[in-house]
Amino acid sequence: MRVLVVEDERLLADRIAEGLRDQGMAVDVAYDGNSGLEKGLFTGYDVVVLDRDLPGLDGDRVCADLLAGDQGSRIIMLTAAGRIEQRVEGLNLGADDYLAKPFAFSELVARIRALARRPSGDISPVLRRGDVLLDSARRSVARGGLPVALSRKEFAVLESLMRAEGAVVSAEELLEHVWDENADPFSNTVRVTIARLRAKLGEPDLIETVVGAGYRM
Repeated sequence: MRVLVVEDERLLADRIAEGLRDQGMAVDVAYDGNSGLEKGLFTGYDVVVLDRDLPGLDGDRVCADLLAGDQGSRIIMLTAAGRIEQRVEGLNLGADDYLAKPFAFSELVARIRALARRPSGDISPVLRRGDVLLDSARRSVARGGLPVALSRKEFAVLESLMRAEGAVVSAEELLEHVWDENADPFSNTVRVTIARLRAKLGEPDLIETVVGAGYRM
């Protein structure tokens, strides 16, 4: 899952990003509205965590322009204002969710995961493909009833392949949704991660390489 955090309080933004990365998400950060809008329009983020009170280009305008850009990103707006009227106003802008500061980080994570699942209609955190069981809520994977220890990137790649339900997922799509903007698009990091994932999952191999297209389970 790829997430953009747009927050002008740098310490808060960095802490949110660090915490989300610990949850296995690929996270980019923007510290003002202009750079947030630029990144949001350029990259198809699954979820954008958007502060409403931004200097320069405010969060309301960023939200409206992201929606007009039709990137398909889900938007959670953050604000220090917690009155019902202001929450309703934020949702009326087109945001998918609204969270008042201060908030519990665990609640933010839960809301991000819920929004990321919403487009596909998949409300279950538990995925099954063959004898592989993945629980995104518990961050656990098992094959044939035996636990499989995966790194955060390996887990995210496996989740992406399983959610595709047999469709081919290209290396570019995996790089875009599992890694952040600092990833080198010319590296072999996706191929190496797939190889490690295959080794950990064991035989028979459930991940198929589709030459010239990508991977599928």
